[in-house]
Amino acid sequence: MSEFWLSLGWFVAGAIVAAIATFFITKKYFEKQLRENPPINEKMVRAMFMQMGRKPSEAQIRQVMKQLQK
Repeated sequence: MSEFWLSLGWFVAGAIVAAIATFFITKKYFEKQLRENPPINEKMVRAMFMQMGRKPSEAQIRQVMKQLQK
């Protein structure tokens, strides 16, 4: 019976270590993705409109930002 509890303890310890490692690896990967691909902001939307040859109004900027946040 003690062999069962010992193996169960090792299994639980391994699961905890794996969960902690997975958390930190995922967090690091997520932060790397945010650094490489930052979320779009109003300045980027204005630049996009200017590249299309349009001068955007504040209402258009707010509308685009609202649509992107959905």
